[in-house]
Amino acid sequence: MSGGRGPRPHELRGGWVEAPSPRSRRARQVAVIGSSRCEAGSETSALAEEVGRRLAQAGLTLVCGGLTGVMEAACRGAAEAGGTAIGIVPGNGVGEANPFCTHVVATGIGHGRNLAVVSSGEVVIAIGGEWGTLSEIGHARAVGRTVIALRSWALSGRGRMEGAPGVVRADSAREAVELALEAL
Repeated sequence: MSGGRGPRPHELRGGWVEAPSPRSRRARQVAVIGSSRCEAGSETSALAEEVGRRLAQAGLTLVCGGLTGVMEAACRGAAEAGGTAIGIVPGNGVGEANPFCTHVVATGIGHGRNLAVVSSGEVVIAIGGEWGTLSEIGHARAVGRTVIALRSWALSGRGRMEGAPGVVRADSAREAVELALEAL
């Protein structure tokens, strides 16, 4: 103990105690990405809602871009299953998030928030998607995240990128969540 600040909590009771790892108290996080233009009631929307529900049932926290479409459907599924959904929105106000987000981070950085979304998940599930989703897939792979592609982009490459390493195809919401759990 120095400087008169008193003992730190892990120094109390006569010795050092290993402080619990923050990870042990925090739910694992999975990012869900996809188009904001996904129509309510569409097959893509239903898949996203099922993915959100299955993630919540597995005790995982969902992270997404917080807006409409795939993001809203996934958040709705998580919320209805009693789960947590974090929305990382592009603008300056938390009010732009869909109503199913449990927590909202307003970034004020526009599409730059795509990197924050995929970096906040330990694995990424891409459902359908447009150009923004493709950029998120690229960011996810650049930072080493496995991407589970559920009716999303089919990627190819040359040399080291042949076969799109780190991007795994799933045919159902159930398979996507199972693959995400395996990747954690």
